[in-house]
Amino acid sequence: MSPVPSSSFARLVGLGGLVAGIGGRLAVGAVHQVASGNRPNLSDLLLTPTNARKVTQQLSQLRGAALKMGQLISMDTGDFLPREVAQVFAQLRADADHMPPQQLRGVLDTAWGKGWISHFARFDVRPIASASIGQVHRAQTKDGRDLAIKVQYPGVRGSIDADVSNVAALLRLSGMVPGALDLAPMLAQARAQLHEEADYLREGAQLAQFGSLLAQNPAFLVPKLHSDLSSPNVLAMDFIDSHPIEDMATAPQADRDRVITLLIRLIMDEFFRFNLMQTDPNFANFRFAPVTKQIVLLDFGATRSFSPDLAPQFRAMLAATDRVAIDQSARAIGYFDTTTAPNMQTALVDMMQMALAPLQSDQPFDFATTDLLHRLRDRGLALGTGGDFAHVPPMEVLYLHRKAAGLFLLAHRLGARIPLAPLLAEYQ
Repeated sequence: MSPVPSSSFARLVGLGGLVAGIGGRLAVGAVHQVASGNRPNLSDLLLTPTNARKVTQQLSQLRGAALKMGQLISMDTGDFLPREVAQVFAQLRADADHMPPQQLRGVLDTAWGKGWISHFARFDVRPIASASIGQVHRAQTKDGRDLAIKVQYPGVRGSIDADVSNVAALLRLSGMVPGALDLAPMLAQARAQLHEEADYLREGAQLAQFGSLLAQNPAFLVPKLHSDLSSPNVLAMDFIDSHPIEDMATAPQADRDRVITLLIRLIMDEFFRFNLMQTDPNFANFRFAPVTKQIVLLDFGATRSFSPDLAPQFRAMLAATDRVAIDQSARAIGYFDTTTAPNMQTALVDMMQMALAPLQSDQPFDFATTDLLHRLRDRGLALGTGGDFAHVPPMEVLYLHRKAAGLFLLAHRLGARIPLAPLLAEYQ
């Protein structure tokens, strides 16, 4: 347990020390490689368990946007990072440091005024969950409400811009980002979204909206918002007894298939029917209530709408059965344009055909054994290292990709086997 660094200077020092430490280990490793007669490989030297442990330790202490970006990396299951490195990063989703009691009290004194504890029959100082932007406490009010109360870390909102820039520098240093890729539009959107996520009043409104949209769907459970105890830095909602969705990995095959089928239908409803999607793919945002067998949905800070023409464009993409139709829909969506080299356009259409194939099959798709991610990764890395592809699709498309990729990884983790074409046909 350690106080959250709330000043920009303290956070900069933390990340600066991390970069310096990794740089020092990189230099030593390179010397050893040269002494052994080998040519140093930057990625191999950087993406080591030792460096990953240093990164996760520092991000866990900093929290905020720095930890948020690290948690997205942590969802990798060894498909993009070396498996041992992915396992170290996975600790970020469970082991984020939490605020000491004195710092917590200071945040709540500011939000609720001194003496707030008199309104509670119980308030657990130790959080039941610690995330990137805030931590969650269980509490019971004297009027009988059983609550989960999310409290934002102090200084997080003011540090977002600097944190995003510093973590982007780390990614550049690691070689995980192609040098020709213009990160500026993505970083601007990352900052904008993280500022939205740090506004708990906005998140509360989205929580209530999703509760309304899914009120008639018995498969899902959305906590009720308690506005009287919510503020820009504190979000109060119903406490729901549930288990991590990943615990379903040991459930019978039919139960795992049911969960993933429901989540696929949810993402399709969000995109094609609601035009409102929770785009944060963190597994912790999905939980399972074993008694009712409902999927509990949490964390609506990353909720967003899409341009009205995007859903029809993706309907055309999903229905495309030949290269000409895929090419036309890909251009309409913005995957490439007239400035993209012809060989790159061909490579992108190849990847899209590869990704669309299981979506157009009536046979069960085995998420556990598929090598689709590996094949797409290899094609994507080849494009990124080619040096002449720097086109970035619209940011709203990247948010959609992020959510879909997160669901794919969860389906892989649970080992689901589902025919996908009949599901998608419901939305065409």
